[in-house]
Amino acid sequence: MRLTIIALSLALSACSLVPDLVKPGLPVPDAYPSPAPIADGEAAADLDWRTMFGDPRLQRLIELALLNNRDLRLAALNVEAVQAQYNIQRAARLPAISATGGVTRQRTAADNRVDPATPGRLQTQHSLDMGISAFEIDLFGRVRSLSEAAFARYLASEEGQRSAQIALIGTVADSYFAERLAQEQLDLAHRTLADWRQSLDLARRLKAADQNSALDVAQAEGQVATAEADLEGRARTLARATNALTLLVGKALPDDLPSPWPLDGNAVRTRLPAGLPSDLLTRRPDIRQAEHNLVAANANIGAARAAFFPRLSLTTSLGYSSPALGNLFDRDQRVWSFAPQITQPLFMGGQLQAELRLAEIRKSEAVAEYERAIQTAFREVADGLAGSATYSRQIEAQNRTVASAERRVELSTLRYRAGLEGRLEVLDAQRQLYAARQTQLDLKRDEIGNAVSLYKALGGGAPSAIE
Repeated sequence: MRLTIIALSLALSACSLVPDLVKPGLPVPDAYPSPAPIADGEAAADLDWRTMFGDPRLQRLIELALLNNRDLRLAALNVEAVQAQYNIQRAARLPAISATGGVTRQRTAADNRVDPATPGRLQTQHSLDMGISAFEIDLFGRVRSLSEAAFARYLASEEGQRSAQIALIGTVADSYFAERLAQEQLDLAHRTLADWRQSLDLARRLKAADQNSALDVAQAEGQVATAEADLEGRARTLARATNALTLLVGKALPDDLPSPWPLDGNAVRTRLPAGLPSDLLTRRPDIRQAEHNLVAANANIGAARAAFFPRLSLTTSLGYSSPALGNLFDRDQRVWSFAPQITQPLFMGGQLQAELRLAEIRKSEAVAEYERAIQTAFREVADGLAGSATYSRQIEAQNRTVASAERRVELSTLRYRAGLEGRLEVLDAQRQLYAARQTQLDLKRDEIGNAVSLYKALGGGAPSAIE
């Protein structure tokens, strides 16, 4: 009998009031505004981060961050929490069967009105039963809709963890290259300060020999003081960059890290195939996360609709009850109960209608978030492609600027020593060369940062499965 009831319950659970999910069209153009550079090899989303970042020092730092970063750890714990919530909701679709055993002893008071000599009686009752308590027979799919929504949220949390890993890898790379830029700019500041101190020493010797004026010495001293101030600023920037990198890694940076590559040492692939905007739907975890959230919101509408209809619940039990433990399992001591109950909402003060309206609004929000995720991804890729198309030419032009500034310093120094120009021209040429070299480093760092951003925008760095 119990098997028949369970089978009937499962059969009645086939009804569903979840609306058909129609995903919105792609809210972006079919192609990116900037053509992708020609790049051979696999798609960026399939490119392992170890292949993307060739610097062994950076690879080691990313490995440490994946093991120790607290944000990524919280994302993994969130997946486990949502999975547990889904398991709880899924369990509601099956009857919960429990066994209960007990003994009751009670003493009844004497009834003096009947017989004053009759004492109170001591009664004992043993029982053992097994049954189902308030199991909802899912006639209109309410419980199943809630279970489907919970499962979609679980899938969304998995995609959220993948997004967290992509973000972490990209942020570690950005912070690492920011540190490398700060270190190389600090080294350049050290070399420049050493050169300008030599020039100051030369100016002082010439002044002592009455071959120049005190103005030349004052100009050289001002230039050295400027370089010393800039050196302190570069050292502060390096310290802050190192602190940020340490926070991302989640522990103190070890002393046995490999030697770093220079910024111009091909530490990053800067040419990546972009594909089509439609590829982002399957490549970007944040878009897939928004899609699962949309599925969950749509399932919640089905649950809200089902709340308007009757709710059938079942309580049943089968067992034994006897005043004597020795004959508890005798055939004549068997007991059973069967108590179905149906509940139909009649007046809820508009609560059910408001809950349905809220579910529909939540779905509209999920649609908007899904479209926004696609548009954001499209813009990030388009920005990355625009950078890929221009940074190489800009850096090439800046390299020519540095070469021209170096030539100017060389010629100005020769003319100054020959007495054809004043000290001011040499100092101006040196300042321009220093600024051009700093800009050269900034541009190379920006090109690397653009490549890292494009790699993230295309979905690179995500694990194939939750680790």
